[in-house]
Amino acid sequence: MISSVKLTATSFTNRKLPLPKPQYFLQPTSQNSSVEQSARPTKLTSLGRWRLTLISRTSRLGWRRLRGSELVLNAFPYPWLTSTLSLATGSLMMLISWATRIADAPKTDLEFWKTLFPVAVAHTIGHVAATVSMSKVAVSFTHIIKSGEPAFSVLVSRFLLGDTFPVPVYLSLLPIIGGCALAAVTELNFNMTGFMGAMISNLAFVFRNIFSKKGMKGKSVSGMNYYACLSILSLLILTPFAIAVEGPKMWAAGWENAISQIGPHFIWWVAAQSVFYHLYNQVSYMSLDQISPLTFSIGNTMKRISVIVSSIIIFHTPVQPINALGAAIAILGTFLYSQAKL
Repeated sequence: MISSVKLTATSFTNRKLPLPKPQYFLQPTSQNSSVEQSARPTKLTSLGRWRLTLISRTSRLGWRRLRGSELVLNAFPYPWLTSTLSLATGSLMMLISWATRIADAPKTDLEFWKTLFPVAVAHTIGHVAATVSMSKVAVSFTHIIKSGEPAFSVLVSRFLLGDTFPVPVYLSLLPIIGGCALAAVTELNFNMTGFMGAMISNLAFVFRNIFSKKGMKGKSVSGMNYYACLSILSLLILTPFAIAVEGPKMWAAGWENAISQIGPHFIWWVAAQSVFYHLYNQVSYMSLDQISPLTFSIGNTMKRISVIVSSIIIFHTPVQPINALGAAIAILGTFLYSQAKL
């Protein structure tokens, strides 16, 4: 949807400093072992291709989601409502899918929702914080900082959960932290709110992943339905806070202003970014059911590279060589972390 919108050369700004008014730019049995051995390479090849396709789809959906978010937040700088609309759209999509039996409804109980609640809280915080960050700084800068998520994961697991890791894991954190720090120091459009939003999002998503592992363990709910339930609960948590922080009056004025400046295309931008946000996270949770964490981490690293490079090209984000070096070091550190975790 987003890609079909025609954009002009003046559609974007090299922001981002908070402004009072937005800038509108854009085991086999022994007797069958021989048969199974001959069939195994084909099976593995097919599975490998399917996994690569799943990762590729996750990356494409992630890029489209972030591009849509950037467009919407440029014209409508209300991240709390934007976050709420994303969750509401995903929840509505899944409720319709269950009602029409396109997807099987999950069988849940009160205990399931109790276990899901801390996951939803962490997801809500991480989602809003990331959206706030992208409303203040370039999406490329947000993702450079978010590439430091493995460092938060190791530190939280080490000091709060008591987990220990091999020395190479700890060493891989050095380029991650150093690269993010270098990119932040040299960022031309540095904004503390945007920086802190990305950092809080990192921490919140680490807790979300930890709680998700515990919550999904032993449960019969699929990854797709698990994220659907997570979206619904997060929506219930977020809505009252969004109303309190921004409120209908600000939303109405901002919406009217965006429509008058952008036109009907703005509605499609909001709808597209909300749909792609849900699909991206849904495919991510489905991926966790089918591929190893290492494979997913490598795929996630590739996604960040594509997002950062593409956003710099599309949105004409000014980047100094030292800033690009910091981003490359951080991404390299993320890849080394994935290898060290093997």
